[in-house]
Amino acid sequence: MIIVTGGAGFIGSNLVKSLNAQGFTNIIIVDHLGTSDKYLNMNRLQFADYVEKDDFLGLLPTLPKVSTIFHQGACSATTERDASYLMRNNFEYSKTLLHHCLANQIDFIYASSASVYGNGDHGFVEMPACEYPLNGYAFSKFIFDNYVRRVFNPEKHNSQVAGLRYFNVYGYQENHKGSMASVPFHFFNQARDNGHIKVFEGSDTFLRDFIFIDDVMEVVKYLFQSGESGIFNCGTGKARSFMDMAHIFASLHGSCSIETIPFPDHLKGKYQAYTQADMSALMETGFHGKFHSLEEGMRKYFERLKEGNGYLYV
Repeated sequence: MIIVTGGAGFIGSNLVKSLNAQGFTNIIIVDHLGTSDKYLNMNRLQFADYVEKDDFLGLLPTLPKVSTIFHQGACSATTERDASYLMRNNFEYSKTLLHHCLANQIDFIYASSASVYGNGDHGFVEMPACEYPLNGYAFSKFIFDNYVRRVFNPEKHNSQVAGLRYFNVYGYQENHKGSMASVPFHFFNQARDNGHIKVFEGSDTFLRDFIFIDDVMEVVKYLFQSGESGIFNCGTGKARSFMDMAHIFASLHGSCSIETIPFPDHLKGKYQAYTQADMSALMETGFHGKFHSLEEGMRKYFERLKEGNGYLYV
């Protein structure tokens, strides 16, 4: 049995789809649907059961043999101000799952975040000297990574423990994310509704490592199959600007203009102006996958947005 927490979410639902393609269907999805439309993300997935997040920890000890927990569930809002909530939801919950996995020889592959690097002044290598989170969400991921470093001993434990620091992921099934959805998703809706797309002033100098969801799935699949442990960056290793992304989208759309808007005050001092994953650690384990270029990834995503509003429909 495989468990995917956050399995109704953006990365989680794509992960379940990837597992299905590998022949796995004995999967429990754990999530919190609330009043969202996340249930639509599960329409094309094959899984054995669904469990609400708040009920799952109590149920966990009663489950039959679990081989792997993919822990993708978290509050992912970088603008969330309730740090205590973030610590309970993102840190304490993750600690409980980690200890259960170590005690029961269950592999544990979890979502970290490139936000732990803060403004990136010291680079983007998986080491403490590079890490300085700028918001509560990033801190909750940072402190769990450090907890894993202290607790997990590959010579003592018979579990795989691997964390993936996702950079700027975009792609299918992020409709429910609202303001936290990727820029291409917002561009699509802006162009449809208003005939133009919006970028912040200075977007030609805001550089991010944008990674297409299909590439993320290849990295997760590699870790799942290889059994490698560690904390690894998950990006392309190439930074592109938001203005690049705007021009690519405008070219794909064919009839929308680009509008520049003021940079919002609430993001000043909490906004990563530059990210670029150092992929050396993952490559040294034997991963040699080829990533989509920004042009290739956005073309695939744009076609899915046009044909199915961004959902996995087959």
